[in-house]
Amino acid sequence: MKRLTYQWKNTRRDKMCILTFLLPVFVGIALRLISGVNFQAVGETSFGVLKKGLSDEAAVWLEANGSVAQYESESALREAVNDPSTQMIGVLDAGGGIRTLLSGDELDLYRVIAETLPQLYERRTEKLPYKRTVVPVQEDHDGLKSLLLAITLVTAMFMGCTFNAMNIISEKEDGVALINSILPMTARSYILQKIMLGIIGGTASTVITAVICVRIPPARIGSCLLLILLSAYISALAGLFIGYFSEGMMVGIIYIKIAMILFLAPPIFFYLMVPDGSVWRGLSCLLPSGASFYGLMDLLGGNPDRLGLYILILLAHAVVWSVFYAVMRKERVLTGRLF
Repeated sequence: MKRLTYQWKNTRRDKMCILTFLLPVFVGIALRLISGVNFQAVGETSFGVLKKGLSDEAAVWLEANGSVAQYESESALREAVNDPSTQMIGVLDAGGGIRTLLSGDELDLYRVIAETLPQLYERRTEKLPYKRTVVPVQEDHDGLKSLLLAITLVTAMFMGCTFNAMNIISEKEDGVALINSILPMTARSYILQKIMLGIIGGTASTVITAVICVRIPPARIGSCLLLILLSAYISALAGLFIGYFSEGMMVGIIYIKIAMILFLAPPIFFYLMVPDGSVWRGLSCLLPSGASFYGLMDLLGGNPDRLGLYILILLAHAVVWSVFYAVMRKERVLTGRLF
């Protein structure tokens, strides 16, 4: 316990570790402060119209398909459409139909919408060849907000990687590693201290962030905590790998950046671009962060049925990477020395 306290004191001197711990917490506070914002509205199509410039039927139809802003004159409407900070589509009356105004620099998505909008309005009364079903939102969080929360929590979970890597590299550069070599401390004890340091740091950061910005049902708190602990353990182990292979601070920072990109980017990409249940989505769980990310998204979305599967995947990762690290350091662990 005293040695672990020493490790923690040594970590507190590192500003990088402190910022690493606090960053997800600050992001969580920011997400909490904007919790009243409906992120689904951000993705709505925005229409600009003239006051009393459209029929009541056309106005109601536009409001059902996006947000509508009214302007006093056509010049004011054109100015709003041409504003580069917006993707607004201007809509004017065309004698029984509608016509659209574009700025010319909008995204292809909005250009296509504007080009097809008059035809859609003309055929608004035709019977659709398919049945439309509105699925109600069951949770407090819309899709984008849940995505931001999951990214923040996964980042916090894998902060133990930075904790351990920066701590070990700092010991190498400051000469503390040489002192550790002559202390009556076995390699197993040293590794256990570093892993515990990473787990405590990553778990504390994640739990504080989750308490601030997420409301988890009491029945799921145990599963969520297990998911966090396993992710924090794997992250701490990753930090040991980076600290083992890094001979200097700059090399270590590069390795940490690569590791964090691999932890965060693939799960987000596959979640957004690959349909659920596909082979590629399953292959993305070969990265431990994939199981952590998908488990959190299911938990935030109110569908925790597969949470147990993701926990088993993380448990398998923990065992495999622990064995691999032990084999890699077999000779040094057997001698009972650190270096």
